[in-house]
Amino acid sequence: MHIHILGICGTFMGGLAALAREAGHRVTGCDAGVYPPMSDQLRALGIDLIEGFGAEQMALKPDMFVVGNVVSRARLANGEAKFPLMEAILDAGAPYTSGPQWLAEHVLQGRHVLAVAGTHGKTTTTAMLSWILHSAGLEPGFLVGGVPMNFGVSALLGRGKCFVIEADEYDTAFFDKRSKFVHYRPRTAILNNLEFDHADIFDDLAAIERQFHHLLRTVPPSGRVVFNGLEESLARVLHQGCWSETRSFGSAVSDFSAQGEPHDFDVLLRGQPVAHVGWSLGGVHNQLNALAAIAAAEHVGVSPEQAAAALGQFENVKRRMEVRAQVALHGAAATPVTIYDDFAHHPTAIRTTVNGLRRKVGSARILAVFEPRSNTMKLGAMKSQLPWSLEEADLAFCHSGGLGWDATDALSPMGERACVADNIDGVIAQVLSKVQSGDHILCMSNGGFGGIHQKLALALQKP
Repeated sequence: MHIHILGICGTFMGGLAALAREAGHRVTGCDAGVYPPMSDQLRALGIDLIEGFGAEQMALKPDMFVVGNVVSRARLANGEAKFPLMEAILDAGAPYTSGPQWLAEHVLQGRHVLAVAGTHGKTTTTAMLSWILHSAGLEPGFLVGGVPMNFGVSALLGRGKCFVIEADEYDTAFFDKRSKFVHYRPRTAILNNLEFDHADIFDDLAAIERQFHHLLRTVPPSGRVVFNGLEESLARVLHQGCWSETRSFGSAVSDFSAQGEPHDFDVLLRGQPVAHVGWSLGGVHNQLNALAAIAAAEHVGVSPEQAAAALGQFENVKRRMEVRAQVALHGAAATPVTIYDDFAHHPTAIRTTVNGLRRKVGSARILAVFEPRSNTMKLGAMKSQLPWSLEEADLAFCHSGGLGWDATDALSPMGERACVADNIDGVIAQVLSKVQSGDHILCMSNGGFGGIHQKLALALQKP
C-alpha cells in the first residue's frame, strides 16, 4: 500500500510513518516547514517529504491519504484554501482517513494494546512501559510522542503481542472530533491524571472527562484500567461506569504506592514491599509514572520486581529535563551554569518539573525560562496559575510573543522575580543580566523555543 501523510512531521504522524515503512508500505508525506528532528528521522528511513500542502500532490495517486489533525478547512485572508491538497482530495472523492484510524486498522488490530492516557506524563510513562516490556523479553511495539533515549527512535513495530501507545485526548482530525485514544481499543489502559487542557477544543473539564469515559467503554472485561488514586476527576470518570479490572496507584490506600524519595523508593503492593526502584530520574511525577507503568506491566505478566529492575536502566525521553549544555562563566574553576530543555507547558507540568529540579539541586538557584506556546496557554485560560507554577523558581523569564493577554500582569504576583520579553533575544538579554555561576537554567516549551538553549550556551561563553 502507498500512503501519503498530510502533516507528517508531527511526533504522532512521524511515528506512524515509521511504523508503516517498517511494515513494508510505501510512505510519502508533506508538511509546512519540513523540520527536524522528525524530518531527519523520516529521510533516514527512505521516506520522501514534500514541502507544503499543494494540490499537485494528487499526482502521486496513493492508495490512501492519511490526514493529520494539523489539517483543516481553513481559508487564508485572500480566500484561498490553507490546505489545497485536502480540498483536492475531497473534490476527487479520493480515499482518506485519519492517523489514529489507519493505525488501528493496520498496526493495532489483533495485538494487546497498552494505552497511556492523561494530561501529563503520557510520553514518559509510555517510554517507561515500553522499556519494561522490552527488558522482560516481550519484544513490544510502541509509538511514543517523543524519542526514548533507551531506544533512539519514537516508534517500532515489535515482534511480540504487546503494543504500547501514547493515547492522546486531543481530537482525531477535522472530520472526526473524537479523541485519538478512542480508536485504540486497549486491553490495558493507564489513566495517569486528568486536568483541564486543550481549551481550543474542550469547553470545560467535564467535556474531557466524557472522552476519558469513552475510552473506558472500549476496554474489555478481561482488560485492566490503571488509574491515579489521587485524582478526583478520574474518580468521576470511573463512577460513570467501568467494566474491567482496576488497579489504583499513588495514594496511601492505592493498590500500588511508593515509600521513599522519588529517586530511590520501595514499591508497595497493598501496603507490602514488592520491589525497589533506584534510578537517575527525580520528581514525584516520575515516581507516579513509574507506579503506573509497573501496574500496567503486571497485567501482561511482568512482575513488579522485574519492572523495577528495568526502570533502574531507564534513560528518560529527549526533552524531559534533558541537559543541553554546561558552561563555566568565569573560568574553568567556576561552578558551571547548567542549561536544561523540558517539554513542560501546562502550569501543573511546569510546577512539577521545577519541583523535580529543586529536589535535585537543593538550594542552588533555578532560572525558569518558558513560553506559553500551547493553544490552551495562548488563549490565556490558565494564565492566573503561572505564579503558582513557578513558586519554587528563583527567577522566571517569560517569552510573551504572540500572546493575546498581558504576561506582565499575569506574573505580577511574582514581583521582581519575573521578567517578560516579547522576543527570544530579549529573553536571552534578561537571563544574561541575572545569571550567576552555578545557576540552573530550565527552558520549558512544547516547541523549539527559537533554539534558545544553544543561543544561551553560546552567549554565556562570551566574556
